[in-house]
Parts: sequence; C-alpha cells; structure tokens
Amino acid sequence: MPGMIVVGVLFVVVAATIFAGIKTVPQGQEWVVERLGKYSCTLKPGLNFIIPYIDNVSYRVSTKGDVLSIGSQEVITRDNAVIITNAVAFIKVTEPTRAVYEIQNYEYAIQNLVMTTLRAIIGQMELNSALSEREHIKARLQENISKEVANWGIYVQSVEIQDIKPSESMQKAMEQQASADRFKQAAILEAEGRREAMIREADGKLEAAKREADAQIRLAEASAQAIKDISNAVQDRDLPAVFLLGDRYINALQKMATSQNSKMVVLPADLPAAVRGIMGKG
Repeated sequence: MPGMIVVGVLFVVVAATIFAGIKTVPQGQEWVVERLGKYSCTLKPGLNFIIPYIDNVSYRVSTKGDVLSIGSQEVITRDNAVIITNAVAFIKVTEPTRAVYEIQNYEYAIQNLVMTTLRAIIGQMELNSALSEREHIKARLQENISKEVANWGIYVQSVEIQDIKPSESMQKAMEQQASADRFKQAAILEAEGRREAMIREADGKLEAAKREADAQIRLAEASAQAIKDISNAVQDRDLPAVFLLGDRYINALQKMATSQNSKMVVLPADLPAAVRGIMGKG
C-alpha cells in the first residue's frame, strides 16, 4: 500500500509537471516567458512548450487592434482662444517584448502623449484654423505619435479627432460678435442704399436740368430763327420782336388761365398795341 501511494503521488506530480509545461496560446495573443526572472522567449498562438517551474508566463499581450479614448481637455490657441477637444487612437502591438519592457503602461503613456501633442499642435494655430483644419491636425498628430511609440513596439493605425469646439464662454463671445457683425452689416447696407438713392435722385435732377437747358436752348434757337425768317420776309425790324413778345405773352396768359390759383384773366382787345406798349412804342 505505501508503494502504491508513492507511485500515485509521483504520477500526479509528473502529470502536473507535464501539464505545466504545455501552453496553448489563443489567436490574437502572444505570451512573454521569463526564465528565472529574465526574458526567455515569446509564445506565438497555438501549442507551445516551456520548462515547468523554471519558465514562467509573465505577460499575456493582445496583438489585436485596440482603441484608446483620449479624454476632453481645454486647449489655448495662438490667439488666446479656449477650445475643448478630444480624440480616439487606434493602436496595435507589433512587438510584445518591447511593449512590456520598454514602457511601464503603454496605454496610459499613449493617452497622455496624444493629449500633450494635441495641445502643442493646436497651440500653434489660430482659432479659425483649429476649427476648420481637422484633417491637418489629425495628420500631424498621427505622424508625431507614430514616431514616439515606434520604440515601444506599437503601431498607430489612426488618430481621429472626435470633437473640437470653442469653450462655453468662447461660444457666447463668438455669438455676440456674430450678432454685432450682422447689425453692422445691416447698417452698412442701409447706408449704402440711402446713398445710392440720393445719387440716383441727384443724377435724375441733373439729367432733368440738362434736358430743360437743352430744351431752352433749342427754343431760343427756334425763336431766333423764327425772328430771322420773319424779318427777311417782311423787311421790318420791329415786327419780329412784336411777334415774339406776343407769342410769349399769349403763352403766359394761357398758363395763367389753366392755373388753379387764377380766378380771372383779362385779355387786351388790341394785342399788337399792348405789345408795342410793352416795347415803349406808341
């Protein structure tokens, strides 16, 4: 009986030892093995063997793509505007050994690296550029982060800017500025409208005055020609003037007769005698 117990104990120990030396690594992971506290090897997905009690699986590292959420933070732009931004980083461990030995906690390190790099990039930009050039910020951020984490055995697949917006106080200031700009623009448009109307009115008056002057010139030329024609026809120096004055006299009386303020119009019986009287000739 004691011998059977010993054999049984030895069998259990041997079985446990063999089982401890067999490691099955799932797909998407790699295990880092240390031998007596020092790095020994990296187990790939599938069936692997280690030396029991000497080798130890110290780290189980996922080689799948991972998503790191970068929390919101306030960033000051070059023109002293405060904006709030956050991001998401897509990473993948390519060298598990370096990921566990080169950095204490690569996820925490990458999160802080993205935050500080994002602050540095936006700090060199003005507010309008920071709000409109999201792709530019993303490209610079990914380039800088990739260089930094390459020594950690990590590949940065992409860095996306989730949100970038002015702070609450800055939004209020921008709304007030936009409102003031709208009122200013409305006032400018109204003033330009009045100015345009005044210019057009002045142009209309000027054009009317020019036409009136042109009409007077044409009338004077016509009257002069009429007097000349009459003088040549009748060979009388006074008759043309009498004709012209009589014509104007009749026109004036006609206007007086059609005026609403006129109550009574008196016409002389002998119009030529009246005209000669105006000229001082009996």
